[in-house]
Amino acid sequence: MSTPKRTKKTPARKKSSRRGWLTAKAADRHELYEKSVQDTGFEVEFLDKVWRKHRGRLATTLREDFCGTFAASAAWVRRRKSNRAIALDLDRSVLEWGRARHLAPLTADQKSRLDVRECDVMRYRGAPVDCVAAWNFSYYLFKTREGLERYFRSVHAGLAKGGLFVLDSYGGHESFSEQEETRDLDGFTYVWHTERYDPVSGDVLNRIHFRFPDGTELKNAFTYDWRLWTIPELREALANAGFRKVTVWWEGSDEEGGGDGNFRPVQHGEACAGWIAYLVAER
Repeated sequence: MSTPKRTKKTPARKKSSRRGWLTAKAADRHELYEKSVQDTGFEVEFLDKVWRKHRGRLATTLREDFCGTFAASAAWVRRRKSNRAIALDLDRSVLEWGRARHLAPLTADQKSRLDVRECDVMRYRGAPVDCVAAWNFSYYLFKTREGLERYFRSVHAGLAKGGLFVLDSYGGHESFSEQEETRDLDGFTYVWHTERYDPVSGDVLNRIHFRFPDGTELKNAFTYDWRLWTIPELREALANAGFRKVTVWWEGSDEEGGGDGNFRPVQHGEACAGWIAYLVAER
């Protein structure tokens, strides 16, 4: 399941070369997604940072829920020879794309340490792991508190003693506004479109579009119909699911007021127009 990732408080704007090497007809939506919003180097480094802070050691086994193209799991097994990963997703076509793009280049040893499964995360039963990651806000697909807590309980049961559950969240007053946010990248423009937000239910409909220098557009490349959960709701749900402590890691600001990419544990955040944060839940 592909979902938006690592938008800053003030979105970083990279100057496009406008070389025209992409058009809507020729573009690959998964490739565009990874170029736009994923940073697997950051993700695996962040996991190491979190484990050093909370446990004074490094994790070995990772389960990536809603993994999509499982780029992060592939990066995890490349990082150290002791690392193993289990990548879970229901979308066969996305997994197949990942197998061609991320699994094929791995060495035989790395492949032996990466288990990619077409599987409902709620039904997975395997050996406990050190760490479970649910990134890209993918778990927002659970629209009820009951459903969310049921998923969190399944994660708790799948963690080894002392394990950590790392998940991200986003918010800020612009997240509740029906608008388009654009970022110019190398050869295309990324568009994050909040088409609808319902303040009564908390439901939000978001889409990703890609626009190209020749005027063409890959419209509705990805669509997300989910609930926009807040950090207090998530912390309460995690506590109800059995996690003994939940720490919020908040992004710092650069000199221009944008996100600096450096996350640290906090007790309080900032009333930003847009933010992302990570939650670390301890079993």
